[in-house]
Amino acid sequence: MTAIKHALQRDIFTPNDERLLSIVNVCKAGKKKKNCFLCATVTTERPVQVKVVKVKKSDKGDFYKRQIAWALRDLAVVDAKDAIKENPEFDLHFEKIYKWVASSTAEKNAFISCIWKLNQRYLRKKIDFVNVSSQLLEESVPSGENQSVTGGDEEAVDEYQELNAREEQDIEIMMEGCEYAISNAEAFAEKLSRELQVLDGANIQSIMASEKQVNILMKLLDEALKEVDQIELKLSSYEEMLQSVKEQMDQISESNHLIHLSNTNNVKLLSEIEFLVNHMDLAKGHIKALQEGDLASSRGIEACTNAADALLQCMNVALRPGHDMLLAVKQQQQRFSDLRELFARRLASHLNNVFVQQFTQALLQLYNRSYFLSVPGHDQSSTLAQHSVELTLPNHHPFHRDLLRYAKLMEWLKSTDYGKYEGLTKNYMDYLSRLYEREIKDFFEVAKIKMTGTTKESKKFATLPRKESAVKQETESLHGSSGKLTGSTSSLNKLSVQSSGNRRSQSSSLLDMGNMSASDLDVADRTKFDKIFEQVLSELEPLCLAEQDFISKFFKLQQHQSIPGTMAEAEDVDGGTLSRQHNCGTPLPVSSEKDMIRQMMIKIFRCIEPELNNLIALGDKIDSFNSLYMLVKMSHHVWTAQNVDPASFLSTTLGNVLVTVKRNFDKCISNQIRQMEEVKISKKSKVGILPFVAEFEEFAGLAESIFKNAERRGDLDKAYTKLIRGVFVNVEKVANESQKTPRDVVMMENFHHIFATLSRLKISCLEAEKKDAKQKYTDHLQSYVIYSLGQPLEKLNHFFEGVEARVAQGIREEEVSYQLAFNKQELRKVIKEYPGKEVKKGLDNLYKKVDKHLCEEENLLQVVWHSMQDEFIRQYKHFEGLIARCYPGSGVTMEFTIQDILDYCSSIAQSH
Repeated sequence: MTAIKHALQRDIFTPNDERLLSIVNVCKAGKKKKNCFLCATVTTERPVQVKVVKVKKSDKGDFYKRQIAWALRDLAVVDAKDAIKENPEFDLHFEKIYKWVASSTAEKNAFISCIWKLNQRYLRKKIDFVNVSSQLLEESVPSGENQSVTGGDEEAVDEYQELNAREEQDIEIMMEGCEYAISNAEAFAEKLSRELQVLDGANIQSIMASEKQVNILMKLLDEALKEVDQIELKLSSYEEMLQSVKEQMDQISESNHLIHLSNTNNVKLLSEIEFLVNHMDLAKGHIKALQEGDLASSRGIEACTNAADALLQCMNVALRPGHDMLLAVKQQQQRFSDLRELFARRLASHLNNVFVQQFTQALLQLYNRSYFLSVPGHDQSSTLAQHSVELTLPNHHPFHRDLLRYAKLMEWLKSTDYGKYEGLTKNYMDYLSRLYEREIKDFFEVAKIKMTGTTKESKKFATLPRKESAVKQETESLHGSSGKLTGSTSSLNKLSVQSSGNRRSQSSSLLDMGNMSASDLDVADRTKFDKIFEQVLSELEPLCLAEQDFISKFFKLQQHQSIPGTMAEAEDVDGGTLSRQHNCGTPLPVSSEKDMIRQMMIKIFRCIEPELNNLIALGDKIDSFNSLYMLVKMSHHVWTAQNVDPASFLSTTLGNVLVTVKRNFDKCISNQIRQMEEVKISKKSKVGILPFVAEFEEFAGLAESIFKNAERRGDLDKAYTKLIRGVFVNVEKVANESQKTPRDVVMMENFHHIFATLSRLKISCLEAEKKDAKQKYTDHLQSYVIYSLGQPLEKLNHFFEGVEARVAQGIREEEVSYQLAFNKQELRKVIKEYPGKEVKKGLDNLYKKVDKHLCEEENLLQVVWHSMQDEFIRQYKHFEGLIARCYPGSGVTMEFTIQDILDYCSSIAQSH
């Protein structure tokens, strides 16, 4: 094997710059043995490529040839077949599986071990070795013919360094000078050693010959050292001369340093004085504006704003270290503090007066309207009707515009005296909450009157206090007697509670009105309710948004972006301290100014949510179908508000009300289903179209018109599913309980009506129910026709039933006429009993019977009659077929034809 390996290396792999590492003699498994060699090779050039090469002898057998080569990176699996027993077989998995049988197990193991080492050394992708002993993969291959696969040969190859051209030439010249260099290497090495010794001696002699020159050089160095000593003496004298000059220059430098230090200190002192004068000096005009400035005029407000800003800059100046120890600075700071306190008190008092003035003015307008409506002698119905045409809320834009002039001063107050700022905030919320409560409750009362169409509730205006005394009482309560920022509000609270109690009682009286059924209201009434409800929401939205925008601008608070918490959290304002409270009542500190805006809005508009709920309850009591309008409108407004700000007061409030509306909608659906279950039918009259079937048609038609392009279409689809399921179940229940009208008629008529309704409305979520309704209608129509028609030719039908029984017993059809009971004479006798006149009379009685069963509103009489006609003709054709088959050539026929049946049915239908 060693000779073969050398021959392969020489003839095949060396020309290709490859080195053979391992070889195994193999043949293909299961075939005629044709020996070949598998060789593991690596290239001698970098980067190294590892291959498995298949080599076989030529056909002539005198040389080897390379047949196929695989890259080792393409080898996926090496399967040794058995890891315990000796087995010469093994598989190599390339793009396909190659099965081999080695000439010996040792050769196979050596080859697999070589493959494993090459994989470990050169490939990142690891080959899967299956059924291979772990010892074979871990231990080195024994020395011998396969020693070359170990790492030693590779390292030797890596450490070998070729001679360059110059070295090769020198060695050749040296060897040419000695004839026995090749034949006697020891003599040649000894000669080279002697020549080396000669060269070393020559070197030593050369060094000894240069001693004289070295002595001369040493003398020259001594002379140079003497010259250096003389130069050092001269440099020392020069240094002593420069030392005196240095002392004189140091004295001059010290004098200049003192002068420079004095100038620097003077400049710094001047800079500090200029800093204090420029930053802590307030102009006389600003001082006068802060002390006496007019806060009512635009010019005075501008002057006070500029003065307040200048004062704030002076107070907030960043003093340098040591400034606060100066007496003048302390006195100036105290003066600024006094001015700030004085102006803050003036500003808070003035703004509080402005709040009271605006509140009083708004109350006057509110009482003017209420007083006008309650003047004795007025026709209340006409006056209220005239007023209710304008279902609008008062516009607070003029008040906001006047107050926004003080926005910058409020910002100044917030940053300088937060206590007074917080007091003004509380007062504003107190005034506005009472004012909005009255305006909003009056607004909702008008909306309720417009919805109900009654004027009895206008008497509520007479219960209000007289205009002059009420406004005076409100004003006194707002001003207070102590002159402090926040006056006593007991009178205002008392009046507010009294007014609220009156309104609550009036609202309850509206809700206690008699129930009004949906059938008493037409489409115009529902459209009117929809418009009123939409107008209420449309009026509330800009009111809330305008107030929220004003609060953020006037009180300098950040608008909402995202506020943590849920709708279920309860907000409260207690003693001027804003806090969010959970259900347990534990107050938490305000997290941000965004929370403050939200809580201020809740305090100001605390009456909106209960009033909306009352209005929704009234609308639901007027007509339960109003919940459809309210669900669509409220969903749209919630969606709009959430797009603007999902956590704002408006979005949260409308979201809470939407929950109530959705509950009313679900209750409406549940009530309709309950009414279906409670339907009782009369035992003495026809059933016809059941009431809840007609109501479902009304509901579906109304809902489709309301929910067109609505955001809450999914809620309607769920309601449809519940309702239609209830309709199907209760139609069948009523049909089973019906005594006057046949069950099939009740099912047929009502499911026909349901199918027509669903086909007309085209409700996509009820397509399956529409098909089911059509199928039920068809099935019960066919069942009713068969049951009602029965056997109009009874004796003839019994006769042919006997004929069919004989045929079923095995008698041939043409032999039935030989039976005594079914001969031709018996057939003619039966046929004579049914002349055309009798047939027409029986059909006429049948038509009258059907007419009594069916209702006129569904108009299915002609459809049923036509189906009965077809069924009768089918029976007639069946009899004719039996006669033709069982009595051939007898000439026996019915005394009436199909055309006669058609004429009978047509004339009967026309006569009725």
